[in-house]
Order: sequence, then C-alpha cells, then structure tokens
Amino acid sequence: MSESYQVVSRRPIADMFRKTAHLSVDLCVRARVHPDTISCASMVFAAAAALGFYYATDFPWLLLAAPLLCYVRLWLNMLDGMVAQAAGKASRRGEIFNDLPDRVSDILIFAGVAHSGLCNPFLAYWAALLAVMTAYVGTLGQAVAGHREFAGIMSKPWRMVVLHLGAWTAFMLLWQHGTSALGPLTVLDHTNILIIVGCLQTVFIRLRRTFYRLAGKQHHNHD
Repeated sequence: MSESYQVVSRRPIADMFRKTAHLSVDLCVRARVHPDTISCASMVFAAAAALGFYYATDFPWLLLAAPLLCYVRLWLNMLDGMVAQAAGKASRRGEIFNDLPDRVSDILIFAGVAHSGLCNPFLAYWAALLAVMTAYVGTLGQAVAGHREFAGIMSKPWRMVVLHLGAWTAFMLLWQHGTSALGPLTVLDHTNILIIVGCLQTVFIRLRRTFYRLAGKQHHNHD
C-alpha cells in the first residue's frame, strides 16, 4: 500500500454515475472501510444475482430483481476505486483486488443464467468465457503497451444492461404467455448470443488498438 502509487488506467465512468457514490466514498473513508472489502462485497451481490437467475424458473419475479443486483455489483466496482483514491490506498496489490473480483462476478452471474432453465447453458457459458476474455485483452494491453483498453460495444456495464433488458423481457413474456420463447430460441438465448457477438467485437477492437499503440511506440523508438 502506497499513497504515492498512481493508477495507470481506470475505466471511464460518467460523472452522473460517479455522483451517486460521493457520499458513500466520504462515509467509507471516515469509517476506514478498506477498498478490498468493497471489491469482495461486489462478488457477494454477483452471487446473489446468480442465485436469482438460478431460481427464476420457480420464481419468475427474480428476473426483475437479479439485474438490479447486477447494477449494485457495478456500483461497488466503481466505489472501490474511488475509495482507494480518496483514502490514499491505491496500490499495485489493490489493482488485483479491483480486477479479479470483476471476473469472478462475471462468471458467477452467467453461470446462474446458464442453469436458470430459461436458456441454452452452452450459450451462457460462452458469454461468460468471452466476458472474461474482453477483460483479459484489456489488461494484456496494459501489460504490454502501458495502457488498458476499455473500447468496444460490450464492455462490462453494457453486458449488464443487455442482460437486464433480456431478463425483464423474459419476465414479461412468462407473465403474459407462460413462456419466454421467441421463435426457436428463448429471450435469454438471444441475449447471450448478442453478448457473445458484442464481446467478439470488443476483443477485436481492443486488440487492434493495442497493436496500433505498440506500432506507434516502435516507430517512436526507431526515431
């Protein structure tokens, strides 16, 4: 832990979203809540969301609640970094705690979706794998080019937005028609496919930007 440590790359977050955490940041700093604790708490809410999806066949109203828990997970993911900066607790060790729980959360959430009985598990697990891959490619860019890439249409927040829309649409269809099928596939099948395709685009964009950055550095070194 070092107050002089400067975070190399941080996900761009809308000011409006950040403003929702200002009071909580002050409270956490005063109460000496460690950022790592907040990071771990995000996994708890991700696990709760996963359970919501898992039991959604028996209790369809959980399709309304689970996405909200996913948003709490996102909010805590933002809060931990803000608290680390405000408390002077940003560190290299903290970078691990800031990122690793995110990947665990992605896997937990999509595993819950996979076993919900409302989609093809194969598609949900591919969504989980590619969600982790998008983050891996971003951190790989930071490791080899000194800059983490957050570009692409299916970054972490947008995966949760797409999953949210899919879950609520599935609930509406179940409530009105007793099924979440849209043609040969279910709503959550379509949702997972959209996430998979979006993640592939995101991986491609992040890799391309990293290669451009490396090519620029090589050109600068030759000069």
